[in-house]
Amino acid sequence: MGVYSADAPQWFLSSFVRSARGAGATAPDDEVRAVGQGLLDRWDQPDRHFHNRRHLADVLGRVDELSEETHDPDLVRLAAWYHGAIFDAKGRATYANKGGEDESASATLATAELTSLGVPEPAVRRVAYLVNALVRHAPDASDFDCAVLCDADLAMLAAEPQRYKEYLKDVRDEYAHIPKPDYVRARIAILTKLLDRRSLFSSPLGAAWEEPARQNLDAELQRLRKEQRKLAEASTPSTGPAS
Repeated sequence: MGVYSADAPQWFLSSFVRSARGAGATAPDDEVRAVGQGLLDRWDQPDRHFHNRRHLADVLGRVDELSEETHDPDLVRLAAWYHGAIFDAKGRATYANKGGEDESASATLATAELTSLGVPEPAVRRVAYLVNALVRHAPDASDFDCAVLCDADLAMLAAEPQRYKEYLKDVRDEYAHIPKPDYVRARIAILTKLLDRRSLFSSPLGAAWEEPARQNLDAELQRLRKEQRKLAEASTPSTGPAS
């Protein structure tokens, strides 16, 4: 991964300024940094246990790993900054297995803020498109920027076992308000959908994450299916002998 540290806010802001400048921003540095700080504040909201600054750092680091495959790496980095800017784990979409990230609202925010920083309109539209592409995580294979962003966002699925366990705990904490049976059912649906895909990753370099990701997903799915059976048994009334 890149040298992204979730505990280095000044580094984050400098990185945001570089990407904004690379995209053509003309606003003064203090204005660009203010927008970057506003984004960090969003990522730092207390209800974000997984979709937080650490996740942002992970995605940015993965984008750097895959950057040689991109056409416009700074636009991909800006899309990474905005891809989960608007987030609500308790929203209705969560119960439709769509998670708490609101890509459409995040793309709208990106359009407004990047325009205010003087980023040219074509670049702004491109960033918004990349953010919206994460709704389905099924990029056109010929769109390398989109493939890299989607792969970077899913790269956590290929984490080493201990990090993957931390990820699972963080995600569960983020959706702690959802009853366990509902959460298990929703998670099984998500995992099944992912495993049914022909490939999880679309970029050539990202393809190296395919096998470890599938191993993690399959192991989690088997565990959750066992847990679902136990929950079903526990909720079934026992039938004793007739009196």
